[in-house]
Amino acid sequence: MKSILIKTLLIINLFFVYNCKAQTTTDYITFYNDVVPKLNTIVPNKAQYYGQNFSNLNNELLNKNIYVITLDYDSRVDEEKKYYVLTLFFADLNLWNVAIKNSFQLPAISITFESEIPKQIENLAKQNNMQWNSTISQFFANMKIESIRFIGLNGYNSTDNSLK
Repeated sequence: MKSILIKTLLIINLFFVYNCKAQTTTDYITFYNDVVPKLNTIVPNKAQYYGQNFSNLNNELLNKNIYVITLDYDSRVDEEKKYYVLTLFFADLNLWNVAIKNSFQLPAISITFESEIPKQIENLAKQNNMQWNSTISQFFANMKIESIRFIGLNGYNSTDNSLK
C-alpha cells in the first residue's frame, strides 16, 4: 500500500513539475512574441535617435508599450574604466531564467552614449537592484545617443545571434 501511495505521489509531482515548466516556457514565448515585433518596428529607424536625447527613445518605447525591467551598464571595450553603454532588458527574472534554461534569445537594446555615463550610476543601480524606474530613466534622459544595437530579435529559439 505504501509503495503505491509513494509511486502515485511521485507521478503527481513529476506531472506538476512538467506542467509548471511548460507553463513558464509558454509564458516566455508569449512574452517574446509580444515584445519583439514592437522592437522590430524601431529597428529600421534607429539612426533617427543618434545624436538625440535618450528620453526620445525611451518615450518611443513607452508609446509602444515596451517596458524596461532591468538595466546593465558597461564600458565600450574591456579593461576600460569609463561607462558608455547602457543595456535595457524587458524580461523579469523568472522569464530570464526560462530563457537561459532553454537557450532562448533574450531581447535587449544596447545603447552607446556620446559621453561617459556619470559614475553615480553605480550607486543608483545598486540601490535599485538593477531595476529600471523613473529615477533611473530621468538620470539618462538628457544623454545623447551615439549608437543603438538590438539584441535577441531573431526568434526566441534561433541560434542566429546577429545584432540589428
